[in-house]
Amino acid sequence: MIFTVTTVKDTLANVQRFVAGNLAGGADHLFVFLDGPAPEVRAFLDSHQHVTCVRTDKSWWLGERPAELNVRQRINANLVKALLSTLPEAEWLFHVDGDEIVQIDRDVLAAVPADTEVVKLAPLEAVSRKHWDQDPTWFKKMLGKDDLTLLHVLGAIKRPHNGALFHGHLEGKSGLRPRLDRWLTLHHVVLADKSRVEPYTHDALTVLHYESFSGEDFVRKWTSMLDAGPTFGLRSGREPTAVALRTLVSLGLSEEQAAPYLMRIFERTTEDDFDTLRDLGLLVEVDPRQGTHRPQALGDDAREHLDGLLDRLREEPKGIFHPYRSPGADREALKRAQGAPKGVRGFLRRS
Repeated sequence: MIFTVTTVKDTLANVQRFVAGNLAGGADHLFVFLDGPAPEVRAFLDSHQHVTCVRTDKSWWLGERPAELNVRQRINANLVKALLSTLPEAEWLFHVDGDEIVQIDRDVLAAVPADTEVVKLAPLEAVSRKHWDQDPTWFKKMLGKDDLTLLHVLGAIKRPHNGALFHGHLEGKSGLRPRLDRWLTLHHVVLADKSRVEPYTHDALTVLHYESFSGEDFVRKWTSMLDAGPTFGLRSGREPTAVALRTLVSLGLSEEQAAPYLMRIFERTTEDDFDTLRDLGLLVEVDPRQGTHRPQALGDDAREHLDGLLDRLREEPKGIFHPYRSPGADREALKRAQGAPKGVRGFLRRS
């Protein structure tokens, strides 16, 4: 089975798109950690047979909620990795964001050599327009030097670099075979010494990224990011946008007063030249709703096993599941959750 793990704070409509798209795109079961109160979203996720929803309230963090969103994401992802290391049917786990949808060719993934522990999903980023009549189906792909130079000369991008074409990350997202000696970060898989594990790549392994695909979503997403914590990871080219938005919000304008300035920031920093990109054949058209994958359901025994472990791990400090911290503490916590005496080795399915 293929699993994903996500920490999300989003609208019900976007979460519904996320769930439907990822299941149609190759995933079998989604772990979704709610990063804030959202009764409608929680009710939808709780009712879905292919989703495990975790509310990360005070009882989850035990009074030690990390201030930074990136830290919370890493902790939640690696806690699920530890859970799945005990489940024989768990083949792969992918760490994705709430605005991302995996596109996994299951035959290609099944053919990955057994000794390959990590795969990479290359990014396809939704074209940013002021308004879409429905969810976007046109996505930018990574381009070569000649195409980037053409776009630069035409004035479609500011620099002949994919970093100017893409507004979000260029790294893509990674998946691993769940085991305790590998760690998920936001984009990569690393060892205890922080070195990256070289991933397997294939053109049929990608992830759709709905990065600020409309003016409305731009405002919603950046406002949410600014509220998520005192700092957050940004590419250097996006920092001026964050400063401008933070400054505008701090002026205390009403929503009506701020709206035209927020849209102007979107137009100057994020809106894409859709017609040029499409006419030159530099876009990929994908409708994730048309995916043909039919997810495999968790068996009753597997669900009971995972739900029981997850419930018992609520009592453990979550910081031990962050990469590079407290080496071995996650292993001991998992043993306690499984009922193994401390110090007993060989209890876990995978090392």
